[in-house]
Amino acid sequence: MDPLRSYLGTLLQEEITPVIMVLSTPLVEDACQKNGLNFIELLLPFSLFNKINVPVRTANDQPYRLQMFKLRLAYASDIHLQNYEAAEEHLKKVVLDASQKTLTDLISEPPQLENLLKNSESDLCPSWIETFNKELIRTLSFSEHETFDHPVACLLVVSSKDEQPINRFVDILNTNQLPSLLSDGVMDPKVLKHYLLLHDNQDGSPEKITSILAEMRNTYGSNCKLLCINSAQSANGNGKDIQWMPYGSHVLRNDDIACFLSTDDINAVRDFMLDLSSNFVIPHVEQKIRILNQQVAATRKGFRNQIKNLWWRKGKEDTPETANGPIYTFSSIESQIRVLADYAFMLRDYELALSNYRLLSTDYKLDKAWKHYAGVQEMTGLCYFMLDQSRKDSEYCMENAFTTYLKIGSSGQRNASRCGLWWAEMLKARGQFKDAANIYFRISNEEPSLLAAVMLEQASYCYLLSSPPMLRKYGFHLVLAGNRYYMSDQRHHAIRAYRNALFVYKQNGWSYISDHVHYNVGRWYSFIGILDVAVKHMLEVLACSHQSLATQNMFLDDFFHIVQSMGKKFEVYKLRLPVINMASLKVLYEDFRTYASPSDVHVSESLWQSLEEELVPSASTGRSNWLDSQIKSSSSKRNDESPVCVAGESVVVDLEFINPLQVSISVSEISLICELLAKSKEPDTGGASHTAPEEDSELKDSPSCRDSNSDGSSFTLSKLDVVLGGGETKRIQLEVSPKIEGLLKISGVRWTLSDIVVGYQYFEFDSKNKEKKGRRARRSLSHNLSFIVIKGLPKLDACIQHLPKKVFAGDLRLLLLELHNQSEFSVKNVKMKISHPRYLIPGNMEDLKMDFPECLEKQKSSGSKETPANVMLKFKNLLFSFPDDATIQGGTNLTWPLWFHAGCSGRISLYISIYYEVASCSSDMKYRILRMHHDLEVLPSLDVSFQISPCASSLEEYFVRMDILNRTKSETFSLNQLSCVGNLWEILALPESLSIHPVQTLLAGQALSCFFKLKDCRKVINTEGELTLQGSDVLMISHGCKEAMIDVSRSPLAEFHQHERFHQGKSAKGDSSIVDFILISKMQGGNGPVFEPGMQPKLLSYHSCHCSISSRCPLSWQMNGPRMINHDFSSSFCEAIFHLRIHSCSDAAVIIRLTTYDTLPEKNQSSDGVKLSDSAENEGGWHDISLVNDMKVLSSIPGNRPKKSSVDTLSPFVWCATSSTKLKLEPLCTTEISLKICLFAPGTYDLSNYELHWEAKPLEEGIADVWSSGSAHGHPFHLTVLHAPR
Repeated sequence: MDPLRSYLGTLLQEEITPVIMVLSTPLVEDACQKNGLNFIELLLPFSLFNKINVPVRTANDQPYRLQMFKLRLAYASDIHLQNYEAAEEHLKKVVLDASQKTLTDLISEPPQLENLLKNSESDLCPSWIETFNKELIRTLSFSEHETFDHPVACLLVVSSKDEQPINRFVDILNTNQLPSLLSDGVMDPKVLKHYLLLHDNQDGSPEKITSILAEMRNTYGSNCKLLCINSAQSANGNGKDIQWMPYGSHVLRNDDIACFLSTDDINAVRDFMLDLSSNFVIPHVEQKIRILNQQVAATRKGFRNQIKNLWWRKGKEDTPETANGPIYTFSSIESQIRVLADYAFMLRDYELALSNYRLLSTDYKLDKAWKHYAGVQEMTGLCYFMLDQSRKDSEYCMENAFTTYLKIGSSGQRNASRCGLWWAEMLKARGQFKDAANIYFRISNEEPSLLAAVMLEQASYCYLLSSPPMLRKYGFHLVLAGNRYYMSDQRHHAIRAYRNALFVYKQNGWSYISDHVHYNVGRWYSFIGILDVAVKHMLEVLACSHQSLATQNMFLDDFFHIVQSMGKKFEVYKLRLPVINMASLKVLYEDFRTYASPSDVHVSESLWQSLEEELVPSASTGRSNWLDSQIKSSSSKRNDESPVCVAGESVVVDLEFINPLQVSISVSEISLICELLAKSKEPDTGGASHTAPEEDSELKDSPSCRDSNSDGSSFTLSKLDVVLGGGETKRIQLEVSPKIEGLLKISGVRWTLSDIVVGYQYFEFDSKNKEKKGRRARRSLSHNLSFIVIKGLPKLDACIQHLPKKVFAGDLRLLLLELHNQSEFSVKNVKMKISHPRYLIPGNMEDLKMDFPECLEKQKSSGSKETPANVMLKFKNLLFSFPDDATIQGGTNLTWPLWFHAGCSGRISLYISIYYEVASCSSDMKYRILRMHHDLEVLPSLDVSFQISPCASSLEEYFVRMDILNRTKSETFSLNQLSCVGNLWEILALPESLSIHPVQTLLAGQALSCFFKLKDCRKVINTEGELTLQGSDVLMISHGCKEAMIDVSRSPLAEFHQHERFHQGKSAKGDSSIVDFILISKMQGGNGPVFEPGMQPKLLSYHSCHCSISSRCPLSWQMNGPRMINHDFSSSFCEAIFHLRIHSCSDAAVIIRLTTYDTLPEKNQSSDGVKLSDSAENEGGWHDISLVNDMKVLSSIPGNRPKKSSVDTLSPFVWCATSSTKLKLEPLCTTEISLKICLFAPGTYDLSNYELHWEAKPLEEGIADVWSSGSAHGHPFHLTVLHAPR
């Protein structure tokens, strides 16, 4: 990096240059004003020399050449330090002039990130900021602690028209126009004087002034020059004003600038300035440097002079500090050293300047002249930079100078800002943009709002130029700058700064600062009268859900105020209030599919299609030629792409409108944006779909210019008004009803917010076809908003009367399905499909003629149709065809009974599809389907369970235990009837001597157990396994109550029972040992859910299916014989005969083997059969059996076999006749085996020493049995033998 080529190097060569003090007479200024310039402005374009190429030799003997040189010109009256107020006004004017030029940029779009990152530093930072920095530096010119602003020479200018021009030079030197620095002794009065005689050629020829010039040279020497101007005879620009354009900030621009200056005049001015610089100023400064260097070397340089200086200044350490430190006159050695260093800096001898600055720094520090010390440190850092030496030392000097200026107080505050500017430019030249941004930020903390704003803006650009770019800090500092601009009443600059920060906070989640930027930009745009852009930015903060209530109110009020200021109703594309949830968009329309209620539309289409498989007629299988196939394929393709709707029927668009604010908002006139092309105007799309166009299409136009056909002739639109509370979400259904055939396009939605702003938004979806796995992706119906409108068709409406929302489990009801044909056409061939026939089945027209539940009573069911016993459920859905004569004429109704039964508790959804055909219509649509959907909640009522166990007293009878639990919280049920389904079993009440009469009602939460007797009426079933549904019933109410018996074998109880059998699980084919029960009950009332009048349940039925007998053996047997015998053992032993009756409970043949033992055999291995428990009384021989053991019931749980009796023990009885018998027992048959026993002594004997072994043999292959083989021990049978001597 070459410091001389950097921006800071160029700036230092332009700003730290020799100053020429100008003293002129009024006539001189009058002559210059003819060209719209004063004298200094006349010379200003020629004061900068880019290639002056002048040799220079300062203190060193080695000369060098100056290439760039500049003179600064100043009137003597202007050589003073500006006061703070004047400087502030001057800088404010610079900013204000720049703001007028940025107005056109404010109307354009803000810059984008990609473009900003490509810009260089010069392109990124506005040019006026460089001007501002220069003007800020110039406001500190002519300070008392610095000498590079002290005039190097004095230019005395007198007009040839002045009286006695020679004396006028003396007069202007003696006036009070001289700077105050001269009178204060700070500036050396012995400056180089140069005398100039200005002649206006319009006042006469230059020959007469020759004598005046000669007299001047005789009086003042050779430093006298003549300059002639205004040689042009007439005012003409000739483009000469171009030379003054770069100095527009100093020159009053008008059409008369340099109008009387000829080319010779301009060349004369240029030559004069070149001569003044090269022949007078530069040599004078060279000579001054050499003289001062010799004086400083003689007095301050060398070891002796340094010790002397320190000794002399040692006593000054105890002097108190003052604000500006001691005052140094021009003759003091410190001032001479400072002049030497500054002159050397001006002539680019930076090493000489650096050595003198460092020498002077110690003196000022010891003198506690802090302002002088800070100024020297500042110049030392600049010397290091220009020499490209020691970056660390240069930054240390700048930091030292900056902090020292701030310590001084208000008098050094502006100097600290200038030092910071030098420092920041130094860091930027070295690529240290982040550090430079910190310096700008430090300056902003010390300056008022306007200067702080400019510094913060420069800091933001430094962050953007950093590597990598620091975008967040860039945006944050721009926002800080914009805020300071606004505080300084610079709204244009505030808007510019905020707009440039927008891309940082766009779509990054920083909602609060983004709202702050958009809101203030919109508000400030309204202040300067650009209302359309103001509205655009205010729209960005409308949906500010994260803000507080007060902030939301403020945003809304300001937005409405700006819109009202426009004087018209503003139309906004994609207005953000309210928020429209496009993901919730649903299109509800009816083609051949119609719906009983809007909620039915939300059911999955796949569910409806699976339900309607048997309803919809299949396509014709007749062959046709290939041409017909292509036509049909093209037609079906078009219908698949564009849905079909019917003229006169509404197409509903369902949308969610969300109010993100806490404030209630009023939304009115909500309607769809539609377009309907009549059939004659419908273009041939060739099967192409009609979707919402892209953003750059014609639909970006306002909908006010697109609704030309919404005058009511082709379609009608619904308009809704809603009020959305804070945070409220509402689903809005908007309708459009086409009246004629054609192509209907739904484009979007429009609404009016608070009767002030009209918002509209178009439905935008991706209309491109996507391929997935080789197949065309199926598009959602919600995204296809173009409809083919066909002419009107008949339409059925349906409702189910008396269907409650909540029912109890087991509730049986008679409902009414009412179909209404609202068109003028009749319909025929009506069919119905029900998704859950377990809960809902169609009835017969005869059901409407009788009252419910009386129609189910047995005495009134003689003429009812019995349900076949072999009806088995082969499918889950029920297809029902209405009678052929059930044609529904236009405008008429059809009522049909439906039976409802709540099979189990829980939430259920009933789906019903009703198919019907158009009787006489020329439309291509021959049939339609009405879809119905109802959600019900089935509450728990009674839990019923059954347990069946064998009866020991009878082989064909069983005990039934019914457990009931009332699971409701407040309802009471009465138990009316228990029925056993089928003719294989008969349910009987227990004899009155044994039965326990239960209570007739069951309270909430109460549990109850009831006992019944079940009689086996089964015979050998045939191979087809057909069963009848007639069964037996038991009334559970008191005998005095006259309650009719319910016939469970008739419809609808029989159908519902078959469905319950299917859902509760199927039994094995041919298994007749399964029992089904139906419990009939009624509700007595309670404090539960409130039913509507007439909706209370009248009858409840509970179906318990596939109840099996709890036995582990397929056989049941019973020993019959005497229990007590009197015998005289003195004469002989006793013989007794017994009969063992065996009954088969299996549906298969069983092979039985009976084995008797005098003593039980010892067996340790386990068996699958039922075994006796291990007990001492099973041993043979003489032993006592207590009465307690007589009453003990032997367990059938397998256990260890009894121990074998001792061989010495004599058996008191033995089995006679056969000890083993084998036979085959047919299914459900009974046989009897005779047994004989010989007893040798009186006593009580247990005759259970026998075993039954069985093996099941099915009648047919494939019929499985739960029992395969096993064995069981005999039941205890006690015989008492008494000795009875004769």
